[in-house]
Amino acid sequence: MKIEITDLTKWNQSMTLKLIFLTFMGLILLIPLEMIKTVILERQSNSDKVVKEISDQWASKQCVSGPVLNIPLRIAADGATDKITTTVWHILPESLQIKGTIQPQIRKRGIYRAVVYDSDLSITGKVIIPEPDGLKIREVLWNEAYFTIGISDNRGLKGRIILNAGSEELEAQPGVPDKDLYISGITFPYPLREGVRTVDLSLKMNLSGSQGMQFTPLGKQTLVELESSWNSPSFNGTFLPAKRTVSEKGFDAFWEITLLNRNFPQSWNGNIYHPEESSFGTDLYQPVDHYQKAWRSARYGILFIALTFLALLFIEITRKEKINIFNYLLVSLALVLFFSLLNALSEQIGFTAAYIVSAAATTFLIAVFTSRLLKSGRSVLALTGLLVLLYVFIYILLNLNDLAYLAGNIGLFILLAAIMLFSGRIRLPEPGKTE
Repeated sequence: MKIEITDLTKWNQSMTLKLIFLTFMGLILLIPLEMIKTVILERQSNSDKVVKEISDQWASKQCVSGPVLNIPLRIAADGATDKITTTVWHILPESLQIKGTIQPQIRKRGIYRAVVYDSDLSITGKVIIPEPDGLKIREVLWNEAYFTIGISDNRGLKGRIILNAGSEELEAQPGVPDKDLYISGITFPYPLREGVRTVDLSLKMNLSGSQGMQFTPLGKQTLVELESSWNSPSFNGTFLPAKRTVSEKGFDAFWEITLLNRNFPQSWNGNIYHPEESSFGTDLYQPVDHYQKAWRSARYGILFIALTFLALLFIEITRKEKINIFNYLLVSLALVLFFSLLNALSEQIGFTAAYIVSAAATTFLIAVFTSRLLKSGRSVLALTGLLVLLYVFIYILLNLNDLAYLAGNIGLFILLAAIMLFSGRIRLPEPGKTE
């Protein structure tokens, strides 16, 4: 019996072998893709370090707390009536209103940038001093009373700060005498006359910082109004604004917090409560930067490679073209290089411009290369069109936030359906039979 193996049989056998090689090659190419993603993360880490350095040199993120009236007490120690200790009685404002304007600035170091700001704050309020109530209180040191305002980073303070307390003007002194409420800030000595029960407060303060600003809801009713020319705020913390307006020109926000919204009272002794844990405010958020987008785009690298391989295989089958495995490798390396080129260019010209340039360069390179391999110009156009559609599709996904996952799945489903419909029309002849 003679077995005849036709050219078609050999072609089918070589195509099966080619599929195995291409699958293995696709898995190997995951290694350079992961290396590129690692480089992107390293560059992002360097950027974060530079932002932190700029913040440390300017002033860090600020949290403003107060003013709070503090009165030292002498009390009897637990279980020892003859032993006297000193503690501090903290009295929070009955009402607290803060109006602020934030003027953001962009500071650059090399290719990296950070957001810093100057702010003008106007704080008004009223403190009502309750009757000292406690069986263990031996003495209230009225003449040693003082107001404090918590400031996260005192380096951001600019100029003199005067607190108007009733009819008196109090000049700020650095630091806080006790660490019960906050670890840094400013102090206003205010010796009290016994019998004084209400103190009206007001002050203006120029404060610099970076990244964002927070406030602590110390008033029985706390009202905060903030406005800025920054158009991408990220409101965060324990409380979100009751009202907000965000536009291309900036934002304004309004918070209203009452005593019942908090988990601490109007007054207490010592460090029982930590009000700064209830802080709220906004970050001067920089929209998803080019490092995050470049890293997200690199996650789609295997999709580019798989679909390009598939397109070239269809061209081989339908157009009877022959493409060497080595040529598949060169095309896939061009696709991988796109993501590295994208990250490098985006550091200089921004993500959108970098994406357009990188996609155009990669598509043009592959189109010129395949035009020398393939006899049919229609095949080259079809492959180029596929790459253009892929780049457009991925760019749309990168700019979608909440709908990116849904849109990606819908797009892939449609793509798979199109491939199945197209491949269903391909009919491979039966291999030669033995006789």
